[in-house]
Amino acid sequence: MSGAASPTNLVRRALHSWVWVLPALGVIALVLTWNRELPTAVYLLVGAVLIGVVLAAVHHAEIVAHRVGEPFGSLVLAVAVTVIEVGLIITLMLGKASVDTSTLARDTAFAAVMITLNGILGISILIGSLKHETPRFNPEGAGGALAVVVTLTTLTLVIPSFTVSEPGARFSPAQLVFVAIASIVLYGAFVLLQTGRHRDFFLPVAKDGRIIDEDQHSDPPSTRTTIVSLGLLLVALVAVVGLAKAVSPGIENVVEAAGVPQSFVGVIVALVVLLPEGLAAAKAAARNRLQTSLNLGIGSAMASIGLTIPALAVASIWLPTPLTLGLGPVQIIEFLLTVAVATLTVVPGRATRLQGAVHLVLFAAFLFLATTP
Repeated sequence: MSGAASPTNLVRRALHSWVWVLPALGVIALVLTWNRELPTAVYLLVGAVLIGVVLAAVHHAEIVAHRVGEPFGSLVLAVAVTVIEVGLIITLMLGKASVDTSTLARDTAFAAVMITLNGILGISILIGSLKHETPRFNPEGAGGALAVVVTLTTLTLVIPSFTVSEPGARFSPAQLVFVAIASIVLYGAFVLLQTGRHRDFFLPVAKDGRIIDEDQHSDPPSTRTTIVSLGLLLVALVAVVGLAKAVSPGIENVVEAAGVPQSFVGVIVALVVLLPEGLAAAKAAARNRLQTSLNLGIGSAMASIGLTIPALAVASIWLPTPLTLGLGPVQIIEFLLTVAVATLTVVPGRATRLQGAVHLVLFAAFLFLATTP
């Protein structure tokens, strides 16, 4: 049997073809389920379609990003992921009136930080170290990205727990405006660094320390492919937001039936949004491209806060509940421990199995404490 017709290639072609079909399938599912009470089995089916459409949306955003080039490519991908995340959060916040959703934005943003800095990084480091002993990466690039994420998380999620202008762990309108602007400025500064003069800080590193610039030999997609992907991306984004509304009662009912806190809904949202980045990061680590894995993981955390919080700050004008962004004591301790461990991971510029194991244990602790506070 020839290589072109091998079972592996056939599976890859089938999966690739589904990426082009899923946005239309998502719209069909949206039309069939709009404003309807659904049985549990249908909720699960629609949820699976929702995850597939999210994967398809990110895939088409990557095609458009590759075509337009940097720095606009990074912005296209970040904006697409932000639209998905904000759409999911707002849809759930507009759900059941009997459920307090004021902390959903905080729970989702914090979950994104813990998933990326511990889950995605831990899995990537463990895969990379198991397959390639001690894979290398650029500490300047990873360290700079980590610094931005730590600053964004502290400004948006830690400080409101200590401010006194508003009751509870909330910002005053003026404080929320300042934090939103600061987040956009920091994210923009990082994009300029990553795509400008210090682009080499974020390129994969070989074992001998040589920088590997794979994009120099990567042909951009054709104009026709880009236009089709842009159209399917817009369709997928509409389907994601609509399907989120359809499955939101199911998500809330499952969380309630499982007896876990309502805040776990934010963890579910973050897991769905970050699934494509997690898969891509694991694949990059297996190819000895750990720097790419770090870029995907830490960059996803950055976009989840640096763009999502400002977008929700604007949306809060129309939302029925205020934004409670301040973390609780246990979450702050989890964050501080994650920062300390991530810093020690980044500084050497080399990854070991032990580092991967530590991050994964922290991730497991986060999930356990999210279900059993």
